[in-house]
Amino acid sequence: MTDMVSGGLTRRGLLAAFAATAVSAAPTFANAAGFLRGGGDIRRIKMYSGRTGERIDMIYWIEGNYIEDAVREVHHFMRDWRTNDVKSIDLRAIDIMAAAHNLMDASEPYMLLSGYRSPKTNAMLRARSSGVAKNSLHLKGQAADLRLNSRSVNQMARAAAACKAGGVGRYSGSNFVHMDCGPVRSWGR
Repeated sequence: MTDMVSGGLTRRGLLAAFAATAVSAAPTFANAAGFLRGGGDIRRIKMYSGRTGERIDMIYWIEGNYIEDAVREVHHFMRDWRTNDVKSIDLRAIDIMAAAHNLMDASEPYMLLSGYRSPKTNAMLRARSSGVAKNSLHLKGQAADLRLNSRSVNQMARAAAACKAGGVGRYSGSNFVHMDCGPVRSWGR
């Protein structure tokens, strides 16, 4: 994503400049579903991984179009860090995470605890905990476990649930929220 455009700017630099001037106020909880259906002109995802030390802060969707290079970076970022396996992350899951982040008006990036999980990693986690599903949506690249230090589990879960677009799990004891693009449902405390 380093293609040069006129004036010596990279494509990423141009997108960053555009984002800095065009990102509008966060949508309210009442219009979260509209945001997911295209109500926003720009979609941005901000995350970091304490496991790998990597960070992403990028616009991945503009005016109804996903930016291929940015989406590929999200796939790589959300890989199974234990096995280094990469799987395409369902775009609906990325949209839910981005919309919930906007609804919370958080400037802090998500901490990604778990994105894609390989079958080997999922089996290992299942052996350690009864809370890991055998057919987890993490195996399909359709889920993420996320944390924000500046928001409570309940605040995060309410924002994700307001999107009415997938599953939301509250894990207050471990201080994270599970978001997925499966059927609309919720669990946990």
